[in-house]
Amino acid sequence: QVQLVESGGGLVQPGGSLRLSCAVSGSFFSINTMGWYRQAPGKERELVAGISSDGSTNYADSVKGRFTISRDNRRVYLQMNSLRPEDTANYYCNAEVTLTLLTLANDYWGQGTQVTVSS
Repeated sequence: QVQLVESGGGLVQPGGSLRLSCAVSGSFFSINTMGWYRQAPGKERELVAGISSDGSTNYADSVKGRFTISRDNRRVYLQMNSLRPEDTANYYCNAEVTLTLLTLANDYWGQGTQVTVSS
């Protein structure tokens, strides 16, 4: 069974930094695209950043130049700098995982980690 576990959330002042980490465990053939999403109260879940298996990245316009996504084997990271109150949300890790050579990829999600930016 594939599981994703996030860590690194918390309370930070505006202008501060946090680093989120997500570990993928279980038995599978490969991890394709990985990404970070966020959902604030009363809003829809939105893509923050994504990274493909070849390392290419994409970012939401609101975080470009401030956030950096990276991956390493079974982990994906989100370095968040110059944080703003509007970055406050529950952040979710996502991974597109192929279980075996003969199956299609499926999306898996972590349980979420809260990021609060406030003075």
